Amino acid sequence: MTFLQLSEANILGAVIAFILGLFFVPLVIAYSEKKGLMDNPNERKIHSHPIPRLGGVAIWLCAILSFFALIIMSYYPHRRLLSGLLLGSSLMFLLGLIDDIYGLGAKFKFTIQITIASIAFCLGVKITTVLIPFFGLVELHPILSYLGTIAWIVGISNAVNFIDGVDGLAGSVITISSVTLGLIAISLSPADTVSALIAFILAGSMMGFLTYNFHPARIFMGDSGALFSGFLLAALSVMYQMKTTDIKMYVPLLILAVPIIDITFSSLRRILKGTSPFVPDAEHIHHKLLKFGLSQNQAVLVLVVFSIIMGWLATYIAASDTIKYFVYAVIISAVMIILNRYAKTGEGNNDSKKDS
Repeated sequence: MTFLQLSEANILGAVIAFILGLFFVPLVIAYSEKKGLMDNPNERKIHSHPIPRLGGVAIWLCAILSFFALIIMSYYPHRRLLSGLLLGSSLMFLLGLIDDIYGLGAKFKFTIQITIASIAFCLGVKITTVLIPFFGLVELHPILSYLGTIAWIVGISNAVNFIDGVDGLAGSVITISSVTLGLIAISLSPADTVSALIAFILAGSMMGFLTYNFHPARIFMGDSGALFSGFLLAALSVMYQMKTTDIKMYVPLLILAVPIIDITFSSLRRILKGTSPFVPDAEHIHHKLLKFGLSQNQAVLVLVVFSIIMGWLATYIAASDTIKYFVYAVIISAVMIILNRYAKTGEGNNDSKKDS
């Protein structure tokens, strides 16, 4: 028998994931350094020394273990779509992990991503209707439904990966986006328990990771963390869209505005230059802010504030009565990360004094 109420499960899931993050991330850092699994600097990257790149392992572990902990506590949302979320995101994580360790070609990764998104589509994560101005709600042909869903899931997964170029940026945007999606899922009638639970667990996992990822970062999430998180955000937004029949179905465009804007302009820029949109460069939004003269922390702050504003606007459009909870969640998340970050800084200073 389920003895957890929806709100209790969400909060508990986020807290468990956050605490697990504080435990697992240092272990992953130590393992990566021992095995030499480091992200080395080059002309496209802005860090000056090798940094562990397997943060996605900790993020994935925290999310999955938190979910299983809630199952043990008898909270389990029996939904077929849950398989699409967990299986698809885990396969994306595995793809990213292999790429982080061995390196994979862009076209091969793209092909596997399409396959993974197709699996999620078959398990029920699909865009079936769209609201077209002057035409109203239009039910998509199965082929268009498939193509639209694949384009969205693969596009958002890679878009999140694209913004992972400055310490703390991707993790902060993912946290804000997942909190927003979780609150909106709760506001639906009936509430979408699957989306809300997964969204808050992802937010908690990311907050635990962020305490070690803000500048100067001690670890990167790598492709494994970015693709895992990006897939979940894309799939959760599709699940929200499936339950709306009006203009509110476009709310995910606001929630994911930062990665969407970045991947759109990055792809167009590369295509206009005659290069492949899969070829990485150093001209993303965060790179331009750095060239403008901002520090890493300032660049992250600008994009995070923009993401918060978009999240607030999305919450207002989708469920105005939950705005106060959005504000509470953002404040609590910031306080948790800042306090723990200062604790880590204090530990580092004490260690330095001991060494001297």
